[in-house]
Amino acid sequence: MKLTEMFLFAATCMIAACCTNPENNDTNQDEEFEKEKDVVVYVTSSDAKNLFKKTTSDFASIPSSNKNQIHFEDDPQAKKVAGFGLAVTTASCYNLLRMSQEDRTAFLTEMFSKEKVGSSLIRVSIGASDFCTKDEYTWCDTPGLENFAVHQEDRDLLFPVLKEIYAINPDVKIIGSPWSCPRWMKCKMPNGNDWDANNFNIPVGVEVDNNSWTGGRLKPSCYGVYAEYFVKWIQTMQSEGFKIHAITMQNEPLNPGNSMSMVMPWQDQKEFIKVLGPALSDAGLSDVKILLYDHNYNYDDKPKQDNYPLNIYADNEAYKWAAGSAWHNYGGNVSELDNIQTANPEKDIYFTEASIGEWNYDFSKCLLNDFADIFLGTLSRGGRGVTLWNMMLDDKKGPYSPHDGSCKTCFGGVTIDSSNYKSIRKNSHWYNVAHASAVVKPGARMMNVSGYNAPSGVELLMFRNPDNSIGTLVCNRSDSDQLLVFSGEGYYVNARVSARSIASLLWAEK
Repeated sequence: MKLTEMFLFAATCMIAACCTNPENNDTNQDEEFEKEKDVVVYVTSSDAKNLFKKTTSDFASIPSSNKNQIHFEDDPQAKKVAGFGLAVTTASCYNLLRMSQEDRTAFLTEMFSKEKVGSSLIRVSIGASDFCTKDEYTWCDTPGLENFAVHQEDRDLLFPVLKEIYAINPDVKIIGSPWSCPRWMKCKMPNGNDWDANNFNIPVGVEVDNNSWTGGRLKPSCYGVYAEYFVKWIQTMQSEGFKIHAITMQNEPLNPGNSMSMVMPWQDQKEFIKVLGPALSDAGLSDVKILLYDHNYNYDDKPKQDNYPLNIYADNEAYKWAAGSAWHNYGGNVSELDNIQTANPEKDIYFTEASIGEWNYDFSKCLLNDFADIFLGTLSRGGRGVTLWNMMLDDKKGPYSPHDGSCKTCFGGVTIDSSNYKSIRKNSHWYNVAHASAVVKPGARMMNVSGYNAPSGVELLMFRNPDNSIGTLVCNRSDSDQLLVFSGEGYYVNARVSARSIASLLWAEK
C-alpha cells in the first residue's frame, strides 16, 4: 500500500470515560472492533471509571493542534528494556493453586500471554522470603553442599506455577534474590549487634555462629561455598526450564530486622562478588547478571553505606563482575538514581521491589505516583526493568511468615477472596505493570523526544519495540485533560489523556 493511501482520513484518539464498575474491575482489553485500527490505547483513571480500558483509532493526516507537537527519533545507544512484572512468591503460588484450573489459567494467560498484557519479568526468592507459607528455609539447611536440594515448598508451590507461566510465555525472565544464606553460613556482627557501623572486618578464625534467620553476616570462610550455592540454584532452576536473567546477592542488605534477613554492607558485597562472579563464569553462567545492592534509595540511613553500588564499582575486580544495581523505594527518592546513572552510565539499573498495603494504599495516589516515580522514574534514568511485590495475596493479606519482621499488612498486585479463591480485585500495582507491559516489549529502546513542553504533572516516555512498533507511556497527574499530538513521518497520533490517569499507546509505523 502506498503511503498516501494509508492516510486518507483523520481521527482523534480519544481516551474517554466508560461505565466500568470499580468493584468489578476486570479489564476490557478483549473488545472486538470491526476493523483493525492503527493506534491502540489503554487507560486507567484514578477514579476507577476506566480500568485498563482499550480504545483504538486510525492515524490522522493532520494534527488536532499545531502546538506542542511531539517529535521522536530512535536512540540506538539506549539500553534494551528487559520487562515488567510482579513477584512470584510461594504465598502467591499458594493462592493461585487454590483457584480452579480454568480460573488460574485465565488469570495467568491475561498476565503473561504476549497477546494480552505480556508481563515478561518476575522476581522470585532464592529460598524462602517473608511471604512463605510456613517456616523459613533455604535449599541447604543441613551443613554441606552435598545436602543441597530443592525445598519441598518450592517444589510443591513455586515450580507448578512457574511451569504454567512458561507454558504461556516461554520468554519470561527471572530475577532471583535470597533473603538469607543458610544459617550455618552466617556469623554474628563483630560486636554482637545486628549492625556495627564502625567495624566491618571479620577475621577468619574468630567467626561466631549466628544460628538465626534474622540478622548476622555471611562468614568470610563461606564465600566460596555460598557462591557454589548460587551456581547450584541457577543450574537447578534452568534445568526446570526457568530462565534466570539476574540475581542479587542479598535482599535488603542493610535491613537486619526482616523475619528472614542478613546484613551485607557494601564492604562484604564487594569481596563476595569477587568470588561469586568467577564461580558463575566457571560454571558457564556468565550470562546471568549479578546486580548489586537491592535496597532503598536512602541506604536506610546507615553510616558509611551511602553510594553503596558506586563504592563497589570503584574496585576494579568487583566492577568487572557487577552488571548493575537493584533498588527499592521504602526510603529516599528515585532521584538517587541520577547519582548512580551519572557516575556509571554503562551499568544497568533495575527496580526490584515496592509494596502497597494498609499503611499507604489509596488507589488514586498509588496508581499515579508509583507509575510516575517507579516506572517512568526508573526507565527515564536508563533503567531496564521493574518488578513489584507480590503478585497475589488473599483478603487476609497472606499467607505470610508468622514470625516477627514479616509484613502482615501488605496487599498484592491482586487480592483474591479466600472464601472461594475465585473473586479477584486488581489493585494499582497490577494496572501499573499491565500498562507498561502491554506496549513496551522486551528489547525495546527508549526514544528521544522533542518539541513538547509538558505541563506540570504530565510525564511521558516513548520506546521503539523490536518489531518496529512504538510504545508510549503517559502519566497525567494534573487535574486537566491533556491533548498530545505525536508527529510521525507522514502521520499524526492525536490523543487526549484524561485528568489524573495513566495511559499506554501502541502503534506500528507503516
